Amino acid sequence: MSQALEQLLAKVSQLVDRIEAVLPQPLTAPDWSQAIAWRYRKRSSGHGVLEPVRHVAAMTLADLQEIDPQKEKLQRNTEQFVSGRPSNNVLLTGARGTGKSSLIKACLNSYASKGLRLIEVDKADLTDLPDIIEVVASRPEKFIVYCDDLSFEDGEPGYKALKSILDGTVAAATPNVLIYATSNRRHLLPEYMSENLTYKHTEDGEVHPGEGVEEKISLSERFGLWISFYPFSQDEYLTIAGQWLSSLGASPAQIEAARADALLWALERGSRSGRVAYQFARDYMGRQAAA
Repeated sequence: MSQALEQLLAKVSQLVDRIEAVLPQPLTAPDWSQAIAWRYRKRSSGHGVLEPVRHVAAMTLADLQEIDPQKEKLQRNTEQFVSGRPSNNVLLTGARGTGKSSLIKACLNSYASKGLRLIEVDKADLTDLPDIIEVVASRPEKFIVYCDDLSFEDGEPGYKALKSILDGTVAAATPNVLIYATSNRRHLLPEYMSENLTYKHTEDGEVHPGEGVEEKISLSERFGLWISFYPFSQDEYLTIAGQWLSSLGASPAQIEAARADALLWALERGSRSGRVAYQFARDYMGRQAAA
């Protein structure tokens, strides 16, 4: 009888171990000395982990040209943050390839020595933000939770999770965490012509948006700082291309000679963005090295 009981207990113990293996586990803190940037990832089992980013893009603020007003705003806010002064969550919006993500990476590299750290979170995992914030809340470092290319479709759960974290949860804001998000959409949700019909006009001319419009505006309004980016002119594009060529070792004569090729490259791509300028510079200098 005793042997049968022992076998039963062993089987129960194995079953419990298997159940525990598939149940979501509390997020554990990593070794923060391994990196200055981290990615939050969900395993197939549903467990969330913070993975170190071993090779952070070597981007500096000086590398980014023709976005000085945007650079000044984000740099000032980040400086306030790492210094322990009041600062805001930031939404960077506007034309693609104009330096939104690069500016955040450059700020990380500039202020990492002052304790700034970054955690990249996909929009699908935003529902886990409270767990991430709980893990870092007692740390001495300052953490930017970074959401790149953020936009939502109607009904996505991450929308309300982010909205609550920004300004809505009963818990107080954690002083060592800010959210920096980039998006091509100012209001982060798709907007439809039919929604204009919900606007109401009073006799004195005041305009009242409908509830659907209010919902879409409410998330972006919870970011304390908006930074807008705009398409580059031809001269601005050439300046950026020249800067990237210079950083890759091109001489002033080579930069001048590359202008026509840079314009043709942009024409073929249908864009004069900073990303296109960077891609051109790499292609051009690669070809020069092979010549």
